[in-house]
Amino acid sequence: MNSLAEIVRNTRQVGEPLTRLEDRRHLSGRGKFVADVRLPGLRDVAFLRSQIAHGDLLGVGIPEGVDADAVWNAERLAPFVRPMRAALKRPNYRVADFPVLATDRVRYVGELIAAVIADTRALAEDMVERLEPNIRQREAIVDPLAALAGQSNLLHDEWPDNVFMRNGRTIGDFDAAVARAEVSVSREFTMARIGALPLETRGCVASYDRGSQTLTVYLSTQRPHLIRTMLAEQLTGIEEGRIRVIAPDVGGGFGGKSNMYPEEIALAALAMQLPHPVRWIEDRWEHLVSATQSRQNVQHLTAYATREGELLALDVRFVADGGAYALRTSTAAVEANMATAVLPGPYRLRNYRFEAITVATNKAPIGPFRGVGRPAAVFSMERMMDETAAALGMEPFEFRLRNMIEAAEHPYTTVTGLCYDSGDYKSLLRKTVAAIDVAGARAIQAKQDPDSPLAIGVGIGCYTEQTAHGAEEWNRRGSPFEYGFESARIRIDPSGGILVSTGIQSHGQGLETTLAQVAADALGVNYDRVIVRHGDSELCPYGLGTVASRSMVMAGGAVHGAAQRLADKIRRIAAAVLKTSPDKVLLVGGNASAGGQEISLEEIARIAYLELARLPRDIEPGLEVLFNYRPSVETGAWSSGVDAARVEVDLETGRVRILDFVVGEDCGTVVNPLVADGQVIGGAAQGIGQALFEELRYQDDGQPTSVNLADYLIPGAAEMPHVQIIHQETKSPFTVFGMKGLGEGGCIAPPAAIANAVSDALRRYGVDVRSVPIKPADLWKSLQDARRGRQGI
Repeated sequence: MNSLAEIVRNTRQVGEPLTRLEDRRHLSGRGKFVADVRLPGLRDVAFLRSQIAHGDLLGVGIPEGVDADAVWNAERLAPFVRPMRAALKRPNYRVADFPVLATDRVRYVGELIAAVIADTRALAEDMVERLEPNIRQREAIVDPLAALAGQSNLLHDEWPDNVFMRNGRTIGDFDAAVARAEVSVSREFTMARIGALPLETRGCVASYDRGSQTLTVYLSTQRPHLIRTMLAEQLTGIEEGRIRVIAPDVGGGFGGKSNMYPEEIALAALAMQLPHPVRWIEDRWEHLVSATQSRQNVQHLTAYATREGELLALDVRFVADGGAYALRTSTAAVEANMATAVLPGPYRLRNYRFEAITVATNKAPIGPFRGVGRPAAVFSMERMMDETAAALGMEPFEFRLRNMIEAAEHPYTTVTGLCYDSGDYKSLLRKTVAAIDVAGARAIQAKQDPDSPLAIGVGIGCYTEQTAHGAEEWNRRGSPFEYGFESARIRIDPSGGILVSTGIQSHGQGLETTLAQVAADALGVNYDRVIVRHGDSELCPYGLGTVASRSMVMAGGAVHGAAQRLADKIRRIAAAVLKTSPDKVLLVGGNASAGGQEISLEEIARIAYLELARLPRDIEPGLEVLFNYRPSVETGAWSSGVDAARVEVDLETGRVRILDFVVGEDCGTVVNPLVADGQVIGGAAQGIGQALFEELRYQDDGQPTSVNLADYLIPGAAEMPHVQIIHQETKSPFTVFGMKGLGEGGCIAPPAAIANAVSDALRRYGVDVRSVPIKPADLWKSLQDARRGRQGI
């Protein structure tokens, strides 16, 4: 017969592919999103938004038949709000006010000018369409390189130029490394602007109770507590303790719901001035013109290497289009600063010169989107690894192996000062290369008919990803908020019911399941007995939110700490009842057992609350613990990955078809493989979208042209290949269970892997990919130009 200790080991749920608890309500249609919130007297808000990218706002005419009392402009709202000021604690970062409603100037299509309130959204929209904004148009700033060159007017008059931030360093003996180099390769790469595009758009319902003087805001957000803190700073006449932010079910965020938006401030302020609640639900046009956008950048890189394949130095200039304003909390510099910091990736690079520049333009503000800077960094770095390997005549994966950090070198401090806790990049690369069958692809290429209209290529993209970084790292970046801890409260009620409440916010990652698994193992119960609550700033302990692949490591650490403390108390109570010592008590199967005796968790809970005569005097009544988790090492847990793609390119049309796609990922201990696979596949879909389809386009006058899902293309089921996943578990020495973050990894490397595969297919024709999305028309034109060049045309 198995011992109780063996039973405990065999019934552990961390690491098991258990089905998601939250799916029960979603699959039965019982989820509750912001649009489902119904409050007595609720009225709808629609916004008048600028249709001009840049101009002087001279006023808003209210025609006859429109109730002027229903219209709120900047002047009317001004006493109740403060403009947003998103700042980094960095001396070279420029700050500009972002008005909640435009005052004397508009700076992008979609900027808020006025709010209109009516009984229904349709009526509010009708009134908005009748308003008459008087805007004197200015020249729009659209091209960040032209703006950087001083070829445009100022967007913010108090600035000397149109640069949010310029940041650069030269690290190592750069000039000596360049002098040593036998080969140098230079390329310019571009990435198009894209949007987060969650299934549920943004939404907000705000209500004010004059009796208790409390403001309640229902919000589709990734960080309800931090939004509450910022609302208290943005609104006049209310303190944070009187604000409650509730995030019900959230239908995806991907970073797009991590910032504070002017719509949310406006609704909160309106609710405080009106005798009824107000609601705003974003439509898809609003999302595509005014929600945060990401990625748009131009990168110029030069790599220096020896003929034997040693990467000696890298020179990088990274220019990001920051849009018109900066949002709290990410600021406009998030993309460029992140990309240049992480660009060296898993490679042993010691000589590095970089410049990161964020330029202000007449476009919607940028913000975090899944990966935040890393897809751009990996795209350019991994394209350079392939191009440099080609110049050296080396197989691309062999060139990578030649320069990768060894597993034994960890913890490893990179050239930019980032500390990798653990990783085995070479092993993961070899596994992924074998799975995509590079050797087989080379054999097919060798036999390819030169007259065939199809070309086959294979490509890889490697990355490292900083996850769950703590206060030290956020402070180093100059963040105004240091996301250094997470909290969890666990309460067992008198009936034995287990409630976990956490400050983290789940919006599709399965956290209600994975956190339940962590608590269940510590308490010796099945995971479906644990209820996980989140998203309510009044009922849940303070948390910094679901961003930066931190949720499972940080909130998991908090839940584990709370559950362990509670389990210790349960053992003490059980030991007193069973006449033994606490260290002899095992929690398994919902019971506390020792020496052949057992007592149920229900009975222990009853003793702790209702039968205090049986509770020793030295044990505090009740079963409730709050635990704040702060990691001992705050530089982050570093995940890593290798994506590989095999593609087919139609030379007559430029069409790219993905034949095979492999993701090798290492996020340390996998708490739930089923959830992890879902995160990887979902991220891969977004990465493939960026590689082949997605692009937010603007005209020269700043008018956006990708304003619906007919113009903004995303991959569907027909475009998605089967994704083969390889899990490698290199545990972090610094986290609970050795966990590392996973949420963003799937999105980071697909553009690089697919671009490398397409370049590999077309290298014999003199064509390589230097921008994403990879559009058939562009490939076709490049092929035609290359053919003309060979023919002397």
